[in-house]
Amino acid sequence: MQINDHKIRDYSAVLNAQYGETGTSERARFDEEAYAFYTSQILLNARKNARLTQEELAKRIGANKSYISRIEKGTTVPSVATFYRIVNALGLTVELTPAM
Repeated sequence: MQINDHKIRDYSAVLNAQYGETGTSERARFDEEAYAFYTSQILLNARKNARLTQEELAKRIGANKSYISRIEKGTTVPSVATFYRIVNALGLTVELTPAM
């Protein structure tokens, strides 16, 4: 177990050391897993804010509860079409902006 030593870190360097430089296959795999987890947490929080159960959300998009559970755990990444069905079922919108 590591204890916070309160030192300021360059987290780009930390990520590079732990998961490889940007552009490597190791870093790409880490980035994909991180984005899947981040997306899963957004969807989980949105479902809870909408006061829907996994079963209710699943019915709204024509899926089953276990599929919603896997998405929320980050173990399954929905297709773009399914992602948009979930977003719509939760009353959300998606905004695409240029990368900086």
